[in-house]
Amino acid sequence: MNIYYYANNMYQFSYSKSLYEQAGGQYIVGGGYPIKRLDRFARFKWFFRQMNAHGGRRGLLNTPPVMMRDVSQPQDLEGIIFSHSNVNIHTDPSRCPRIFIGHGTGDKPYGGNRTGAENFLNYDYIFLSGPKHLERLKDSGIEIPEERLVKIGNMRFDQVVNGDVSKDSILDRLGVKDRTRKNVLYAPTWRFGNGTFKKYVHRFAKEITSEYNLIVRPHFHDAKHIPRTAAWARKEGIRHLYFSNPSDLRRCDTMDDFVAADIMVSDTSSVLYEYLITGNPIIVVNANYKKLHNMPDEMNIMSITDVFQEEDNIVSMITDNLENDKHRTAYKEMLETCFYFNDGNSTQRAVDFITSIKQ
Repeated sequence: MNIYYYANNMYQFSYSKSLYEQAGGQYIVGGGYPIKRLDRFARFKWFFRQMNAHGGRRGLLNTPPVMMRDVSQPQDLEGIIFSHSNVNIHTDPSRCPRIFIGHGTGDKPYGGNRTGAENFLNYDYIFLSGPKHLERLKDSGIEIPEERLVKIGNMRFDQVVNGDVSKDSILDRLGVKDRTRKNVLYAPTWRFGNGTFKKYVHRFAKEITSEYNLIVRPHFHDAKHIPRTAAWARKEGIRHLYFSNPSDLRRCDTMDDFVAADIMVSDTSSVLYEYLITGNPIIVVNANYKKLHNMPDEMNIMSITDVFQEEDNIVSMITDNLENDKHRTAYKEMLETCFYFNDGNSTQRAVDFITSIKQ
């Protein structure tokens, strides 16, 4: 059976990277306008270089197989297609069932409105990462038949749980020189969610690096600011500052950054919940974003973390959390409440489901 993976942006493919590595398949980059499809195709070729995991070498850059499609139009595909974006994919479900994976389980609304959420009704199956994922669907005001909901867990957690990558190798890749310092990951979202990158990246770069290594991982839509921010830091003489580009899945996987970090600072990004897999401290930056999903307290990260306000001392908060590690038990409880399984076998569950469809 052919397997296809579709996403609007490169970073979203990280949520099925382990599935591709295990089961193979072909990627689809889309967009309604030809110029957008060409841009995404070029980005794919560059950021997925040397990531072909099946068969012989594929071209100069050895990327996985990829094709350009306008998925808003009927598609003559046969097999199974996974989507990371809540778009209406037009395939014949009898020949090519549609499965939604998504690209994160946070508190921001799907598509920003109910219309975006209603696209889920067009999918034959939805892979659920956990009860929080299901709660988000319910809070969107849509009802998905239970037989379409498949409990998989978060496939990205597998490499962390199974210890597939060493911390030292990740720090080597980032270029971290002083290993005696603790590592702080700053991973804000973008303007959809009142992302705090533009507001705090310069302040945090100056203040946090006085005591710690700082790894800045902006959202995909703010990654274009990395070169300018890095140039500013060099001009200011700031050391112990490192950047992780979310588009570059070969070198800058989110889970790798998680393994490298001793503590994370974020705002309304879904990584707040995914970082729970590490058990390490989390500080939430108050982004004053009001359009969040309504979540019970046991699925609301704000109920168990320290929240940074503009007048606070970020370095003192980081030090306090690292030294006291006061929320670790609560983090573990919330991890089990928000995500299924967390046993390192979620990718295998997805493979088993594909096998069941074949049969």
